[in-house]
Amino acid sequence: MSSENDDAWPIVHVPGRPPVPPEQQLTVNVVAAQIEQPKLTNTIIRRLSQIAPLEDLHHVKRVKKNCLEGGKIQLSVILCLAPENGDFDGIPCDVKDVIGSYQLSPFVAKVCKYAALSKEEWVEQCKLWPTSYHQPTYNISGITGFSEEDSQSIVSFMKYALELSKSHGNVVVNAAAIVDPLSNQVIAKACDEVCSWQTPKTEVGAECGPQQVETSISCLHPRWWVDEQTHRISSFWHPLRHAAIVAIESSAARDRRLFPDVRYRDEATREECILSPAKSQAKRQKTDGTDVDNDDKNYASHGNGDLSSKPYLCTGNDIYLVWEPCTMCAMALVHQRVRRVFYAFPNPSAGALGSIHRLQGEKSLNHHYAVFRVLVPQDILNKAKTSITGS
Repeated sequence: MSSENDDAWPIVHVPGRPPVPPEQQLTVNVVAAQIEQPKLTNTIIRRLSQIAPLEDLHHVKRVKKNCLEGGKIQLSVILCLAPENGDFDGIPCDVKDVIGSYQLSPFVAKVCKYAALSKEEWVEQCKLWPTSYHQPTYNISGITGFSEEDSQSIVSFMKYALELSKSHGNVVVNAAAIVDPLSNQVIAKACDEVCSWQTPKTEVGAECGPQQVETSISCLHPRWWVDEQTHRISSFWHPLRHAAIVAIESSAARDRRLFPDVRYRDEATREECILSPAKSQAKRQKTDGTDVDNDDKNYASHGNGDLSSKPYLCTGNDIYLVWEPCTMCAMALVHQRVRRVFYAFPNPSAGALGSIHRLQGEKSLNHHYAVFRVLVPQDILNKAKTSITGS
């Protein structure tokens, strides 16, 4: 599935929080002071860490160092958060004791409220007060870059998804391919199954690559069927059968075929399976096939229906989508415990992984996956007989 033009398909990480222009970063006020005797710095910091920890500002360094003329070093330390009214009388008593003990002269300084998402943001932050910068990570490989082999594999699977999206005659729909990275095989594939007719074109913007796409791409307008169903209800498959949902269903059906005799024998066994998905993932058997059907045959020849070899949902799997998923699909992927999500075109009207929302950065969720956009050449969909008009 790879080609000589794979290098023209960059893979870009989509962070959990949108990048903020340096000049628009949010700041908070802190009370700081210059340390006249540098040898006392460690003592002061240890004391402040006990009485006034910067719990919501872990990315901010406690001490700022300035180099003055003549090579002299000037140190300043953050004492505490500034009182909301700006009155130093509101400083905690323990901090006042430190100020008095070391004869410090407090002043108000600004620091950035959130950790930097990029080196550019970090450079701008440090102009106010030094901060730390760490590349975002979800404890999985591939966040900070891909090897040439990995990149070729990712592009290959994205091309596979693109071909799926063009497999419905003159209508382009969203398509999904779930991949097991241990075997590097597609284990489930699906297209939108929301409606069965060709619908009018709607403009979604040049960033998507093509400037016009079919409204039948379900994630682009998840609720359009509400307006249409009174006229065309007989043409529906089901309004919730978006490509990602159908692919998840296909993956579950595959597991039932491959492990027909698996039953949870008691609650303890069930709990172990739920709480230890990584263990289940590690026991997956690698396959030799190149498509879903061959993959099933290989599993069938090796598997014995043992619970220990059955994967827990889609734990550790990757999914490739042509269009950025809507919130419903993105949450379904959270519940399925997928490892990485790759998509080609953004979803400016309802995208949940970069365009409108960023569920991958929602701290309240009990699972997080990494998200990447594969920058597909703008004319890629025009190479087939489709109803999409290129820019």
